[in-house]
Amino acid sequence: MIEVRNITKSFGSLQVLKGIDLHIGKGEIVSIVGPSGAGKTTLLQIIGTLDKPDTGSVYVDGIDTTTLSQKALSDFRNRHLGFVFQFHQLLPEFTALENIMIPAFIAGTQHKEAKERAEELLRFMGLSDRAHHKPAELSGGEKQRIAVARALMNNPAVILADEPSGSLDTHNKQELHQLFFDLRDRFGQTFVIVTHDEQLATITDRTIHMRDGLLQQTERLAADDNGRMDDGAADDNGQRIVEAADNNGRMLDGAADDNGQRIVEAADNNGRMLDGAADDNGRREDGATDNSGQRNV
Repeated sequence: MIEVRNITKSFGSLQVLKGIDLHIGKGEIVSIVGPSGAGKTTLLQIIGTLDKPDTGSVYVDGIDTTTLSQKALSDFRNRHLGFVFQFHQLLPEFTALENIMIPAFIAGTQHKEAKERAEELLRFMGLSDRAHHKPAELSGGEKQRIAVARALMNNPAVILADEPSGSLDTHNKQELHQLFFDLRDRFGQTFVIVTHDEQLATITDRTIHMRDGLLQQTERLAADDNGRMDDGAADDNGQRIVEAADNNGRMLDGAADDNGQRIVEAADNNGRMLDGAADDNGRREDGATDNSGQRNV
């Protein structure tokens, strides 16, 4: 879905991104967290084609967006990407319905088709009765849901959200966060979310940590046998399991225990994790199975 390869970005003498590699799969809900100045928003803007990297490539749906002309880039952005910002950015002179329809008009969609799609989205948001209200007549939570509907208007491949719940109260935050998951379940939507909201970060499929222009680690939720994301994996002490990543965001082969011993998870050729681990010499540890399925001790 999204493939970021060796992205760097500087503003004058300040290097904001220092070689980012990142893959995001279709239907994933991924949060990007880190302190202010870590490069989160710059990375999101580059993924969203709102800015260009100094070096590297960004692929969305198999297309290298860094090679597109300005006209082709504008068309790609309109048709393949949706944006949600901290503040709704709704146009005050238009109704909720009209605001949602704007991306379709830019894409050249006929009025009837655009209206039907906007009304469908309003129904999904539970806001059909607010269709003809202008932004000043809507609550904060309603405005943000209208902004999400506008982002979905052209059936984009991915929604990019920059602090989408930052201006909302606790109740509206929770409703917005649940909406993201409902949209993924209904439309198979992919979300990349920059956030300082710890509650949102803990429920996304994957949390990517950034610091000083580098990816530090990725925290994943565990999936059940049906592929649904569980609330989170924990070790025997109740600690959250964190997959380690190098500075470019690539997953390392393993981690180290408190004694500094290297732990390596083994996978078969189909990518399934085996029962045990291997030591640095490739020998199977306790609880592992050999190729014939026999338990080793």
